[in-house]
Formats: sequence, structure tokens, C-alpha cells
Amino acid sequence: MKKLHIFLFALFVLALVDTLAGTAFAADAPVPNKGDTSWMIVATVLVSLMSIPGLALFYGGLVRTKNMLSLLMQVFTVFSLCMVLWVIYGYSLAFTEGNAFFGGFTRIFLKGITVDSVAATFSKGVVIPEMIYVFFQATFAAITPALILGAFAERMKFSAVLAFIALWFTFAYLPIAHMVWFWAGPDAYTDADAAIKAGATAGFLFQKGAIDFAGGTVVHINAAIAGLIGAFMVGKRVGYGKESMAPHSLTMTMIGASLLWVGWFGFNAGSNLEATGAAALAFGNTMTATAAAALSWLFAEWMLKGKPSMLGAASGAVAGLVAITPACGFIGIGGALVLGLLAGVICLWGVNGLKRLLGADDALDVFGVHGVGGILGALMTGVLANPDLGGVGVYDYVANKVADYSTMDQMISQLWAVGTTILWSGLVSVIAYKLVDLVIGLRVTVDEEREGLDTSSHGESAYKY
Repeated sequence: MKKLHIFLFALFVLALVDTLAGTAFAADAPVPNKGDTSWMIVATVLVSLMSIPGLALFYGGLVRTKNMLSLLMQVFTVFSLCMVLWVIYGYSLAFTEGNAFFGGFTRIFLKGITVDSVAATFSKGVVIPEMIYVFFQATFAAITPALILGAFAERMKFSAVLAFIALWFTFAYLPIAHMVWFWAGPDAYTDADAAIKAGATAGFLFQKGAIDFAGGTVVHINAAIAGLIGAFMVGKRVGYGKESMAPHSLTMTMIGASLLWVGWFGFNAGSNLEATGAAALAFGNTMTATAAAALSWLFAEWMLKGKPSMLGAASGAVAGLVAITPACGFIGIGGALVLGLLAGVICLWGVNGLKRLLGADDALDVFGVHGVGGILGALMTGVLANPDLGGVGVYDYVANKVADYSTMDQMISQLWAVGTTILWSGLVSVIAYKLVDLVIGLRVTVDEEREGLDTSSHGESAYKY
């Protein structure tokens, strides 16, 4: 009987050990927090709001009456097209392991992603559902090509627009997103050797040390270069410089700018991937820089032209949003104030002085705002992220603390990111425009352009008289 008791006691001990081991193993597998998941769903909706209707109304109000519907149609369709391409192959090429420039094909058609799949955040042991990460990033991939549309507004064939966007999305947006944002996640950085191995799988610009919290390079510089080249290659609008091409509805533009401002909180604060104090910092920086840039542009224009304009205030707000995007999670509120004030004045020069120097008919000032503002923001991130200037620095996941900061080293990394984005997007854009021109033709006819794209391209009109 004594032996039986010993045997039963041994079985009990083994069962207990097995249970505790299983509990420990389960604890090692992080599960998404409902608060983080809820926030990311809201952020994804907010970024969608930026495109449809935000960007559509902002751009639509800036064109002439006869082209209002065509801009709405282009933004709406490009958003839809890129969303579908993202699901088919975009996410896989941007956010899976491949080489330094492109991901692989393991997630084609979102293969293998289930309701239980998780994606890393920027904190060790913290994850979110991969499905919401897929579609949060999808909204970035959809709005970025839509930004390009403003540069060649009012004169490009609808079929040519879609063909160009499909090519540019595939060969410009996806690789830049991979180069800047793809990495193995913080949990891979357990020690120095593991960090070296994990770093070797990251995107090219991530390996260079470039930081871009929400898309200064991936979104704004990338799209702006494509837009500027498009303005040159598609050519100037008929009557440009001779006929009035004033915005037909600044009311619509103001509504669109306001929707962009609201939606941008999802864009920037959502890029933290967690509902934490860091997301609150990105939120506060976005609010501060945007307001400062709106005032900066407004008062500079008031001094130069004698009157403050609604268009100036709205444009300044967008310039502030653009400039703060790469910096919002890395700098302090004081840095955001400085960056916003600079963005308003410098982007005002971008859409006036620089535009005249370039001589391109960038119809809705894509380069002057998104290009100039994006470059300013990307470079100033390297300066203002310094903890000595109120920034939060860059986190060292091996030492589990903020790393020692070198402004010079970080600026070199930022220059790598800006320069690579300009060259890559520029080369892809030239080739893509040329291919589309050879196969489809870029421009509508002169008669169709004079009639307006609403009627000539779509057989509809935005307004009935």
C-alpha cells in the first residue's frame, strides 16, 4: 500500500510540473491586448477617412468645376485598386522577409493569416492581430498613390492613371515600404549576436538606421517625386499661365483639409501600433505641428500678399501634417512646434518660388507641399529626435534602453533615406510613365481637356445647372 501511495504521489507531482510548464509556455506566447486592437481598428478607419472623402474633397475643390468629378473618381478608384493589389501581393512584398529591397511571396492573397495570427509592435512581448496590421498598412498603401493624382490633374487619361498607379505601386511604393519599415520585431533582439542576425533580414534603409515613424519617405517624398515627374512628362494644361485655373470650391477644399487633419491622427498615432503614452505623444505632436504650420503659412502669406487666405490656411495645415509625419513619435512637443512653424513658411516657398524655378505644371502642388514638407520633416527628425532637444531618441532593444544619440550619425541615416527614396521613385516613375505613354498614351485630346474630364472621360458631371 505504501508503494501505491508513493506511485500516486509521483504521478501527482509529474502532472503538476506538466501543468506549470504548460502555463509557463503559454505565458511566453503573447496575445493581443483588446485595447491595442480596438485602437488599431479605429486608427485604420481614420486613415481610410483621409482618402475617401478627405483627399478627394481637398483635391476636388482645387480644380475647375468641369473636373471636380474626375478627381473624386480618380481618388476613389485608385484607393480601391491599391487595396485589392495590397491583398493580392502588396502586403507580402512589403512586409515579409525576402531581401533588403523586396519581401517574399509567403503572404500572397494573405495566405496563412488567420484570426489568431499576430504581428509585432515596438514593445517586447506585445503583439496585435496580424489581420488589423495588414489593413492598417493597406490604408497607407492606398492613400500614397492617390496623392500623386494632384500633380497631373485635369489632363490625364483615366486608363493611363490606373495603369501608371498599378506599376508605381508595385515597383516604387512596395520596395520603399519594405526598405524603411520591415524588420524582425523587437523580440528578435535578445542579444548582440541575435541583433546582427535580425538586422540582416531588415529592409535596406532600416539597416542604414533611418527612422520614419509614419511615412515621410515612404508616403510623402515617394509620392511627391512621382507627381513632379508626372507634371513634366504629361505636360502643362491647355491654357496654363494664360487662362484662370483658380479653385472652383474652397469650401470643399476646407472640408477636405479638415478631414485630412482628423484622419491624420490615425495615420500618426496609429503608427505606434499600441494605445500607450507614445501614441499620445504622436497625437500631441500632430496637433501642435499642424496648427503651427497653418498659422505660419497664413501670416507669412498675409505679409507677402496683403491678405490671409482660406487656401493658405488649409495648405499650411497639410504642410504641417506632412512634415510631422516622420517625426511624430520621436520628437517632443517643443520640437513639433518648431517643425510646424518651419513647414508653413518653407512649403509656402515650395508652392511659389520653387514651383516657378522648376517650371512644371504641378496642378495641386503635390511636390511643393508633400515633397518639400516630407524632406524637411525627414531631415529635421534626425535633429529633433535628440533627447537633449526634448526628443525621445532611438531605442536599443538589446540594452533595453534609449541608445546614446549622435545627431550627425542620425542625419547621415536620414539623408540615405531621403536620397534613396528620391532616386528610386524617380527612376520607377520615369519608366512607368514612358511605358504607359507608349501603350495607352498619357493625355486626353485638347478638345476633351477643354470640355472637362467629368464629361469627356466619365459622361457625368459633379454639378447640375
